[in-house]
Amino acid sequence: MIHPLATRTLRLTVLAGGSALFLAACERPLDYDLRGTFGDGFSTAEAATGPLANRPAPDNRGVISYPNYQVVVARRGDTLTDVANRVGTDVNSLSRYNGIDPTVPLRKGEIIALQDRVSEPSPATGASGTGPITTQAVDIQTLAGGAINRAPASSGVQTAALPPAQTATRENPLKQTGREPIRHKVERGETAYTIARLYAVPVATLAEWNGLGADFSVREGQFLLIPVPQQAAPQRTAALPSTASAATTPLPGVGSPTPTPPSAAKPLPPLEPAPKPAATPPAETKPVADVGKTTKPASAGRMTPPVQGSIIRAYSKGKNEGINIQGTAGGAVKAADSGTVAAITKSADGIPIVVIRHPDNLLTVYANVADVSVKKGDSVAKGAPIAKLRSGDDAFVHFEVRNGFDSVDPSPYLN
Repeated sequence: MIHPLATRTLRLTVLAGGSALFLAACERPLDYDLRGTFGDGFSTAEAATGPLANRPAPDNRGVISYPNYQVVVARRGDTLTDVANRVGTDVNSLSRYNGIDPTVPLRKGEIIALQDRVSEPSPATGASGTGPITTQAVDIQTLAGGAINRAPASSGVQTAALPPAQTATRENPLKQTGREPIRHKVERGETAYTIARLYAVPVATLAEWNGLGADFSVREGQFLLIPVPQQAAPQRTAALPSTASAATTPLPGVGSPTPTPPSAAKPLPPLEPAPKPAATPPAETKPVADVGKTTKPASAGRMTPPVQGSIIRAYSKGKNEGINIQGTAGGAVKAADSGTVAAITKSADGIPIVVIRHPDNLLTVYANVADVSVKKGDSVAKGAPIAKLRSGDDAFVHFEVRNGFDSVDPSPYLN
């Protein structure tokens, strides 16, 4: 079981890192919405660099079911009342949850979020399988066949030909598989363009997934599914070579092995030491810099810890992009160095995150804080209070240092 503190730290790390990346990408003031439910491992980098998958097909009711939530895809001419009657849920609850009047006509393909789960899709409702969309497919027949093939001959395993598949099985193939997308709730001031930039997906694909109109308009309180990357195709297994010469022939696109040069068969003769030059006394003795020790970069060691306390989680690239420093509940969180407040945002749980820009392309990030006392654009001095620690077991600050796009270990920067 994953500890709640570890899950919270992961979300703060990813969200705080995303805030810093957006700010480092441009010198102009940015107003991107930096919220998101990142605990499910969704990576916007994959969405930006790879092809995006099509939205999963709903069942006859329009229901798309995931492990953590369900949505309904509206039909042409539907109202919220029609959707509620079709899936068997209360129209008033559906109206409040989505912020839509029950009598307003819906667009074809529009996504309606379900607050409470309805009966799961099944072959009886036109789905290819029973239950929510799974993250991976398991071929039971292949697994069983592999186990039989691996069993020793002396084990007494008896094999028999499987009966032909039933017609119903062919009509209802394996259930859908795929990654569960983020479900984003639109807030005041957001547009389809800002949401698409937030998750690094094309706005046209966002519109296709959510049935948006030609003007890409969205409304406050609307739920949107964020397109996910296309699943990687299975690797093709190369045919076994028929001859020994074919086995040594590399496949197209694979580099040929480098042959061993003939000179490598015989070792080189030992090198004779070069004659030492005659020592001459120096004309003038000057102090020589000690180059035997590694010196810190000019910017290292110039920052002060934002909180005086013990480090309860160390920096780990790709896992914890900063350090967690325990402190006293309600204690001041201070700016590690002089700079300008570049952004103040919130996590998916509504917990503030402060980002400060410093010289030399450095950013510092302060997450898991409360009672922020600065605002965007303020100039802050080194050691000036910017927020307070939260209460209880959450009395720690997640502190990051970023050099442009890259997170770095904050420890060498702290004096």
